[in-house]
Amino acid sequence: MRVTVSAVLAALVLSTALYVVLLVLLRRQATADQEHDLAREGRRVVAEILTGTLGPRVYSPDGGLQQVQDLQGRVVSSSAAMDGRRPVRFAPPASGDTRGDGHICSVDAPHGRCFQVVVYRAGMGRGQRLVYTLAPEPGLLPRPLMAGLLALGIPVICGLTGYATWLSASRTLRPVDAIRRELDEITATDLERRVPVPPRRDEVALLARSVNATLDRLEQAVARQRAFVSDVSHELRSPLTGLRTELELALADPDATDLPETLQAILNNTDRVTAVVDDLLALARLEADRDFTREVVDLTELVDQEVLRRPRRAQVTVLSEGPVRVNGGRSELARLLTNLIDNADRHAERAVTVIVGTVLPATALVEVIDDGVGIAPEDRERVFERFTRLAEGRHRDAGGTGLGLAISLDIAEAHGGTLVLTDRADGVRGARFVLRLPALSI
Repeated sequence: MRVTVSAVLAALVLSTALYVVLLVLLRRQATADQEHDLAREGRRVVAEILTGTLGPRVYSPDGGLQQVQDLQGRVVSSSAAMDGRRPVRFAPPASGDTRGDGHICSVDAPHGRCFQVVVYRAGMGRGQRLVYTLAPEPGLLPRPLMAGLLALGIPVICGLTGYATWLSASRTLRPVDAIRRELDEITATDLERRVPVPPRRDEVALLARSVNATLDRLEQAVARQRAFVSDVSHELRSPLTGLRTELELALADPDATDLPETLQAILNNTDRVTAVVDDLLALARLEADRDFTREVVDLTELVDQEVLRRPRRAQVTVLSEGPVRVNGGRSELARLLTNLIDNADRHAERAVTVIVGTVLPATALVEVIDDGVGIAPEDRERVFERFTRLAEGRHRDAGGTGLGLAISLDIAEAHGGTLVLTDRADGVRGARFVLRLPALSI
């Protein structure tokens, strides 16, 4: 409606302006035509003067206003309509000219107040005569019928403009209304639905495609969330069930319960619940806010600290070419390195090697290599998914949460880096995690 009203108002302004211009042109044309007629009548009277046939009465079959004066301004002849009227006071043609024209008001003549005048100079010497031919000036609407027909064009143009704009706007917005109705009906339980995409390649079609792309991402996010909740429930159910079982057995037969063994089992299950909760909190913090406090961190120093922080099952060797500095969160990077080293320690046979260095262009490189059985190529992307634990990993570490590598990947991406799993460069079996981060110049 707003577009239609705006278009009608614009059409009204433009058509009115065009109408005024046409009226001006019509009046100019009427003035030019009348001047032509006056000049023709004046030449006829001049011809009569030159041939000596002009009498005291100028013949004017259409009742024209004509007056002939001598050089003293006395009326010597006039048409019937000007008979007995005072002399017309209008400047004669300039010296050397035979014709002059213009307009005059307050003249003694019928049919109007202001008149269009054409004056001719006829004859020679004392016998010169001034022939005045007058007619009322054309009014504002010299041709009323034509002006009326043109005025009717204004509402016609406005109506056609409004109708065409309404049809065009309705045709354009109809797909938007269909998109809106479809979006109103989409809920969290039927995210597989999509809005209709118009066949035309215009902005509305681009909007529909963008909405469908957003729905695709939303559906994937909801699916991940549901899977995440399901996995969390599953991961917490086992330790909580173990806790309940130990407590029920202890309550059922307190005398037959080995208290230290029961307390150790309860402590192990509590540690597992704590590990899952800690990892979930770390993921939530990363997803909620990636603008954590950043500082200059030496990866070589940080790796040494994480290796020495607690004893390892395998022998861990750190190889470094010197300080390797990055701009990042110290606690987040420490958690990333700890997760990678702990993962390698769980799967290694005897040794874990950590290599810290830099590569061009300005990239910090950390490689965590173990001599375990390795990971099949088809599973190397899946190990970074949340709560993913391969069969071999479950056998080696039944207490793992399956979140460590997922957290490590999120931390790497939050720092503008990458984390991938590849084969060892020396061809020996095992896993090789490669972390790349933007490095600071030394």
